[in-house]
Amino acid sequence: MKKLINDPQNVVAESVQGFVAAHADLVVAGDNPEELFVSRAGGAVQGKVGLVSGGGSGHEPLHAGFVGVGMLDAAVPGPVFTSPTPDPILAATKAADGGAGVLHIVKNYTGDVLNFETAAELADAEGITVRAVVTDDDVAVQDSLYTAGRRGVAGTVLVEKIAGAAAERGDDLDAVAEIATRVNANARSMGVALTACTVPHAGKPSFDLGEDEIEIGIGIHGEPGRRRIPLASADEITDLLLDPIVEDLGVSSGDQVLLFVNGMGGTPSSELYIVYRHARTQLEAKGATVARSLVGNYITSLEMQGASITVLRLDDELTALYDAPVHTPALRWGL
Repeated sequence: MKKLINDPQNVVAESVQGFVAAHADLVVAGDNPEELFVSRAGGAVQGKVGLVSGGGSGHEPLHAGFVGVGMLDAAVPGPVFTSPTPDPILAATKAADGGAGVLHIVKNYTGDVLNFETAAELADAEGITVRAVVTDDDVAVQDSLYTAGRRGVAGTVLVEKIAGAAAERGDDLDAVAEIATRVNANARSMGVALTACTVPHAGKPSFDLGEDEIEIGIGIHGEPGRRRIPLASADEITDLLLDPIVEDLGVSSGDQVLLFVNGMGGTPSSELYIVYRHARTQLEAKGATVARSLVGNYITSLEMQGASITVLRLDDELTALYDAPVHTPALRWGL
């Protein structure tokens, strides 16, 4: 294992320390290192719905990289590939509360769902109204190692961006939750792994993949996908990811969509744009209009080589909210 780390047990804490120091104009860390979370510099915005997300670390920039104006108010990084416990989620919820309630955006992994539910109950006991939206955009498998039902993957980034914009414009808690639910309902994703990743405290690859093999439908923790196949061309792999998305979402002629090609951490941008090129051509051949695009490493799996494709069906309101200004360490436009 070759990694730029010190003690494997301190990876998350030291990474967050560096992240907060590098972006001190945007984010701060909670005071208690035993309840690790990151929140907006300047504190909660009074009268605005707060947005909190989180989960196991190793997916950076998700979630802490999306804390800031127009997206999240706080994020909770757990140990690598391990859900945070309820205590730091509660602390983050309190830090994000500006008096208008808090929305939890939770990826559909059993530990995340249970611990966010517990934190919401504790917050309610302290007088904070919490709603939760669980993301489950992965079409690859119905159930997997960490989930009951579909997994929450790259579509979560779009939920955080668009719901964050709704909160920023002053929508109330129920309205922000409805927007988040609508984004999740109209987003579908699927990924591929070319290589495995290595969790620092494990010290070895999370699964075995032959030199000439790829895993179609991989999860962001290295969970098994639909099948393993021999390495194929970029266009062939793109079709294997995009076709199930299009079928499941029911993309049809006249649809306006956002096309999001995400890197898993170890794939060069040049290769992501090759995937994007073919995916866009295929969507346009079906009569859809690619109205918005996002390409880059936004929800990763440590150093895994691979990519995922997400298609979000847009309407006028979702497009306007996606376009709204955002200023976070990992995503910024309009400000």
